[in-house]
Amino acid sequence: MKNQSFPKRLSYSLQGIRTAWRMEASFRFQSLMAMAVVALLIALRPPAIWWALLLMNCGLVLAAELFNTALEHALDHLHPEIHPAIKVSKDCAAAAVLIFSLSAVGTFLAFLWSVLVKSS
Repeated sequence: MKNQSFPKRLSYSLQGIRTAWRMEASFRFQSLMAMAVVALLIALRPPAIWWALLLMNCGLVLAAELFNTALEHALDHLHPEIHPAIKVSKDCAAAAVLIFSLSAVGTFLAFLWSVLVKSS
């Protein structure tokens, strides 16, 4: 599967996003929150730095969720039974998503404070 054309590799990536959207409620929720952030950015038209920070945070949360989903599916396929080492792996991957999400919320709150409170 190495050295395939860019369109073919892109199709695999898009299939991964479609699969995560279809199978993972967390990914759907986080995607909707990212779309809400984009809508708010469009409505409020803040400085470019806020666009960069918020879009980067949204992308990191979604990417972390995709990695978490990939890891969970691979581990469940390779070892369907409950195993302490697999539990640690899955819990740590979920914790990574949580940390990215908390960082994104913190950045979003700083954005709201900067745009709404400081401009009053």
